[in-house]
Amino acid sequence: MNINKALIIAAHPDDDILGCGGLISNLKNSVDFKVTFIAEGTTCRYNQSDCQEAIEELKVRNGYAVQALNFLGVNQYSFYDLPCGKLDQTPLIKINKIIEKEIADFCPDTIFTHSNCDSNKDHHKVYDATIIAARPQSCVKKLLSYEVLSSTEWGFDKVFAPNVFFPLTDFNVQEKWDALKFYKTEIKKFPYPRSEKGIKTLAAYRGLQSGYKNAEAYRLIRGCM
Repeated sequence: MNINKALIIAAHPDDDILGCGGLISNLKNSVDFKVTFIAEGTTCRYNQSDCQEAIEELKVRNGYAVQALNFLGVNQYSFYDLPCGKLDQTPLIKINKIIEKEIADFCPDTIFTHSNCDSNKDHHKVYDATIIAARPQSCVKKLLSYEVLSSTEWGFDKVFAPNVFFPLTDFNVQEKWDALKFYKTEIKKFPYPRSEKGIKTLAAYRGLQSGYKNAEAYRLIRGCM
């Protein structure tokens, strides 16, 4: 991949690592990465999203995000904390404007965003907003979508069809898992997808598809690699 500056747009903290953690591990010394989190990923689990416990848990998860990214060598990130699970109730133009501002401020040549095949509706809204904000007149030359375990593979009526595979070393896959481990509340034992075996199995499967030992899969939406 010919990338100089990459903006990773994630609906929730941990989507970035699940989708692009191996890529970040591999390219962190040659690519300038920034991650933008559109929504928080916690308060939808509470009956009252504004209760003190939910607010405290939100802060904890954002802290995990900073730790995970710093572990991978990324020190540029932004949190917008829109309500988790409610992006379908947020005007699309509000999300567009956030992403447009991030593009204008960072000027990436490449953007990674969610797939519209995911079971999570927040992911769909971020995908839709990114398509609009990263229109061809912007500085963005390449636009790709990534897959998120426990969401992309559960979108049974639409299947993620990657057309770009990025090879990963065993070290990259391990670093991806080690970064995800900072999210103590989000990982479980196999066969839950967000587990060590889940991460490594997907990397091996995408490698089998593309002729590598391990790989991360993406779908090129616009541009050329």
